[in-house]
Amino acid sequence: MKKFIPLAAVLFVITSLDTFSAPNNQSNEQSELPTLFDTIAALDAAVFDTFNHCSSPEQLKKHASYFAADVEFYHDTGGVTWSRQDMIANTEKYVCGKFRRELIPETFKVFPIKDYGAIAQGSHRFCQFSTGECEGVADFVMVWGNLNAGWQITRVLSYGHRPNQ
Repeated sequence: MKKFIPLAAVLFVITSLDTFSAPNNQSNEQSELPTLFDTIAALDAAVFDTFNHCSSPEQLKKHASYFAADVEFYHDTGGVTWSRQDMIANTEKYVCGKFRRELIPETFKVFPIKDYGAIAQGSHRFCQFSTGECEGVADFVMVWGNLNAGWQITRVLSYGHRPNQ
């Protein structure tokens, strides 16, 4: 009987450790989030690098490649565009050569979408090329789909446009 009690105690401790380590398994699953975060943060930097240099036709074409053909872009002051072609035409007309976008890093968040991709959320400011002044700030949500063509933006919400203070 004395040998059984220590064995039972050992089994209890092992079982308890497994139970107490379950949150660590959850942490390990969540540790995949930084990988997703890093992926989406790198994509965000890349798409807006092309945005910031879109006065170059090559950069504008590269910028367009980050968006699905049927992208929906909802802009609180500019309205809705229903296609990449229309969105890029607006970008070329209203953005290229006029201002650049700067992410406000501490606002950037990424959330996984099961079996699809990710949601990126944050705030950014817009800085005029002519003056260097960062006059505007806005909030954004972008839905990134991990599609057959790779990661592409399928939905954009750009809202809360306001002066930078």
